[in-house]
Amino acid sequence: MILIVTGTDTGVGKTIATAALAVRAALAGSVAVVKPAQTGVTPDEPGDLAEIRRLTGLPEAPLSAQPASTTFHEGVRLRDPLAPATAARREGVPLPSVEEHAKLIDDLAATHDTVLVEGAGGLLVGLDSEGRGLAELAAHLTAPCGFVVVTRSGLGTLNHTGLTVEALRRRNLPIEGLIIGSWPDEPDLAEQCNLEDLPTTTGVPVIARIPAGAGAMDGFASAAAGWFA
Repeated sequence: MILIVTGTDTGVGKTIATAALAVRAALAGSVAVVKPAQTGVTPDEPGDLAEIRRLTGLPEAPLSAQPASTTFHEGVRLRDPLAPATAARREGVPLPSVEEHAKLIDDLAATHDTVLVEGAGGLLVGLDSEGRGLAELAAHLTAPCGFVVVTRSGLGTLNHTGLTVEALRRRNLPIEGLIIGSWPDEPDLAEQCNLEDLPTTTGVPVIARIPAGAGAMDGFASAAAGWFA
């Protein structure tokens, strides 16, 4: 199964959510984590995949391992903290096409039980030189896939989440569930109501709530499975 992790916006907690999904998936089998485009980092800086490794503690299998238990794959790395298509244009770097990304992901799905794909920003952010994003990438996959939408807990989330879900449905792309990327210890009235209203307004279940500050939590890997409904 391929799970594509997108968000209603940047900074909503996609990387933390992807790490939690990886922990959960590893309980049942082998996992591959793919970041098609990493922006805002230099060649020597740790990116989102390094953060997922740190949080999950999942060891990366050597390339010779058959089947590999856990593997991590980064596509292109870009300096400016911008949408990949914009950052690549400014840097003069050619981008892999969504067809190339889809081929890699399909190949990984043939050798792993779960493939997690973390997008950059929101659903419609361009990943290749033609401005095509996760939706177009998904359309080129041959293995079964579904989207997980990471969203905020507070005011505005009903609109942002509804728009993302509507965009996916217009493209006939399956949605596995919503994840609230940062759930406070003491939710306010809006957050409590949003937790109830998100499934009603979108028709998509909230499958997990990631505690606020989870990225700095000791014992992330042992706690992550408990965040899922």
